[in-house]
Amino acid sequence: MNVLSVDCGTQSLRAFLINEHGEILKKAHVAYKPYFSKKPGWAEQNPLVYWNALVKSVRSIVDNAEQNEIHSIQAITITSQRATMVVVDKNGDPLRDAIIWLDQRKAKFDAHVPFLKNVGYKLVGMDEAIKIAQSEAKINWIRQNEPHIFRKAHKFLFLSGYLIYKLTGRFVDSNASQVGYLPFDHKKGTWADPNDLKSLIFPVSKEKLVDLVKPSQILGELKNDVADILHLPPKMPIIASASDKSCETLGVGAITEDFASLSFGTTATIQVTTQKYFEPIKYMPSYVAAIPGYYNPEVEIFRGFWMVKWFKEEFGSKEVQKAMEKGVSPEELMDDFLKDVPPGSLGLVVQPYWTPGLKMPEAKGAIIGFGSMHTRAHLYKAIVEGLGYALLDGKLKIERVGKIKIKKLAVSGGGAQSNQVCQIISDIFNLPVYRGETHESSSLGAAIDAFVGLGMYSTFQEGVEKMVRYAKTFNPNEKNAEIYSRIFNEIYRHMYDHLKPLYKRMRNHVKYPEGEE
Repeated sequence: MNVLSVDCGTQSLRAFLINEHGEILKKAHVAYKPYFSKKPGWAEQNPLVYWNALVKSVRSIVDNAEQNEIHSIQAITITSQRATMVVVDKNGDPLRDAIIWLDQRKAKFDAHVPFLKNVGYKLVGMDEAIKIAQSEAKINWIRQNEPHIFRKAHKFLFLSGYLIYKLTGRFVDSNASQVGYLPFDHKKGTWADPNDLKSLIFPVSKEKLVDLVKPSQILGELKNDVADILHLPPKMPIIASASDKSCETLGVGAITEDFASLSFGTTATIQVTTQKYFEPIKYMPSYVAAIPGYYNPEVEIFRGFWMVKWFKEEFGSKEVQKAMEKGVSPEELMDDFLKDVPPGSLGLVVQPYWTPGLKMPEAKGAIIGFGSMHTRAHLYKAIVEGLGYALLDGKLKIERVGKIKIKKLAVSGGGAQSNQVCQIISDIFNLPVYRGETHESSSLGAAIDAFVGLGMYSTFQEGVEKMVRYAKTFNPNEKNAEIYSRIFNEIYRHMYDHLKPLYKRMRNHVKYPEGEE
């Protein structure tokens, strides 16, 4: 039995033919420009770019598959980047270009929050976070700046919902894909009640939102005309999975409270899977997991392993040139920096808040400890270590609030392909790190949802046992772990509190570009 698992990312769409053993039989990859900018800070994309990439990749797989492989395809499932919004009319045609999750435009704060509620939020220090959340919501920007689009909109969709509509003709999506600024109740897994705060700061009626189903449930069937385009049989079921991060967590087998999933992507995250709802950062939701009835408490480092790209562009021209000559990636050469520089980077410490968060709106990145002995290599290793410290801080928040103990880690995403990065993370956390056989863990997690939905496996535990395997385990080096523990506890954990007043003063003196305030 096979399923087609589609992962629609920021820079490319990847499709995979995966069997019930978790083996990737066929794959196809279509790259595209991540976004275009009509104005500084904007990030948009024509939704048809994603749809055309899906058609091209699926057809490539089907046209190159053996007949027995094609006849064994039982379903399609889709996971996608989070928080990318598509606005469509009643025919499902986009009314404007999609607004990508990287977009930095801001709406004006105009929420009508009742006086007593507003006083309460001020008392608990949430008033600024509420204003930031409302300003981040692209539906609010559209409502304020493109009222004709807002009025004409039949549905506000995330990217997964748009692709599902194109396949099925139904406005429906997984409740585990609703990660972004819409009035969604993460605890209940449903759209928020009218009096809920989220309905007040993201004011859009339920009629303009999709129907929701749980992961592993059927979203609809493949339309006849689309089946012809994709060279697939009509009526094939489309099965719900989850957003890319939640699918990654399932795809690396992190389905218990003591097993955390680290995602080393553009945004770096740490998640666990739990049946109890709790918020590691107060008032920041736990997301609905790829397993019905479960949640993924998460701490996010927004710019994450984007910082590797930043370093490469700003300081790595020599490695880029050498890599072109050798026919390898610059990151492969920069791994030598991680090998050669000792743990702790000779006292250089990075706090990777290159982009502030809702609970730390004034935060900025910081690098301390510079001396004449430091080189680009020390800076690069300090960046990787800083991301490790930030994720470790997230682990402690999850453990403290959830009253759980994390005992092992699984890694995924581009950064996880580096043995040096994985070893550094193992040393910083002082825990074993497991890396899967495939780095396409998001697609594998979506496929597990599909096979459970098809009845191939009766439980998600069984699906993980049959489909998830690990290629390599990294165990902590005791000496390195001790060094990192001292730096983290004695230096890193105190950096933000000491720098916070300076960040606040800096905001009064510097005119940051839009989206970088």
